[in-house]
Amino acid sequence: MDKRAVISISGWQSESPFESPEAVEIITPGRFSREGRDYLITYRESERTGMGETTTTLRVDDRRVVLTRVGDVTSHMIFEQGRRHLSYYETGEGPLTVSVNASRVRASLTDEGGRVEVDYAVDIDQALAGENRIKINVALTKGN
Repeated sequence: MDKRAVISISGWQSESPFESPEAVEIITPGRFSREGRDYLITYRESERTGMGETTTTLRVDDRRVVLTRVGDVTSHMIFEQGRRHLSYYETGEGPLTVSVNASRVRASLTDEGGRVEVDYAVDIDQALAGENRIKINVALTKGN
């Protein structure tokens, strides 16, 4: 299974508990596929995200989400509820090692699309860099 899809992404980020969260919404064409029991959501980042020529792939299974970016921005992040994972993040400014701690990971995907939600904190050098929430909707396009 490999189908064309419309990927809707809503994200919120707050650098401290005292600020209002910054929101971003993006709707982009992408691909939705399945490998074994895992679902893959793939799309190209837009200039609006500041990631230029970057392809993002989310591998979703029943307990975690693995985000991989390749291109102008390279990263590999694992979101697993209640677990902290060290992640690599490469930008034009240089590489970073960040810690990702997901407080909530929910996925309700079928072969017809669905939704993924992740709440997580990012630490850089053991200091909180931001609280984040991502909601992703996958809707298959007609003619698949």
